[in-house]
Amino acid sequence: MQLVDTHVHLNFDVFDADLDAVRERWREAGIVQLVHSCVQPDEFDEIRAIADRIPELSFAVGLHPLDANRWTANSLTQIRNCAQSDGRVVAIGELGLDFFKADNQDHQRQVCRQQLELAVELGLPVIIHCRDAAAAMRDLLLEVQQTCGPVRGVMHCWSGTPTETQWFLDLGFYISFSGIVTFKNAHAIKASAQGVPSDRLLVETDCPFLAPVPRRGKRNEPSNVYYVAAALAELREVDLRDLAATTTANARHLFRLPASPLGA
Repeated sequence: MQLVDTHVHLNFDVFDADLDAVRERWREAGIVQLVHSCVQPDEFDEIRAIADRIPELSFAVGLHPLDANRWTANSLTQIRNCAQSDGRVVAIGELGLDFFKADNQDHQRQVCRQQLELAVELGLPVIIHCRDAAAAMRDLLLEVQQTCGPVRGVMHCWSGTPTETQWFLDLGFYISFSGIVTFKNAHAIKASAQGVPSDRLLVETDCPFLAPVPRRGKRNEPSNVYYVAAALAELREVDLRDLAATTTANARHLFRLPASPLGA
């Protein structure tokens, strides 16, 4: 059985001491490819250095909405140059909107729009972070699609309601579930997970955050994507191996991932 963890942050310092051991654990768990997200383009060189060590790692470049105030006149050019400098870049992101306690909603929209337009220009999918902003994110995607063309991508670490989920499915997006789907009281997320068509479903850890049950409260790592997949298989009443094969194929299709160096 093979899995793809479609959202990791291995450059965070909590992995500095034991990344090789972490890699051994994900390989033992059947994770054959990973997509490393990017919070801000200044991380790009260190993410690329990690990918030099780990051939099964592809990556993205972008600016997180919580860092929108760090956007400068040069940021878009920086992201473009990074994306075009390395064939292992498979997405723009993570970008999006986060209106939880935000006082810069208009600025977030402007920063997000520019990155969405760049993704369309480069023909790359986007990795979208969306918190307390589903309606605004839907409207922004509709505007960009109408003016620039189709936007491909994934709603990562999805926590929306079934109604909100359908908005993004209607826009052609994939929906990725994290360890939150294993939490006891995540009723709306579980309902959303049951309704996503199999050809739009992805799994992720968002490590080092949001470790799934039974690892909740500990540092998250890619091997734990197994528990996310197992929870989804149970919710959807399908065989785990079938779900793993489906989500792996979906990840490879969306991100146009190369053949896995681990032989899967």
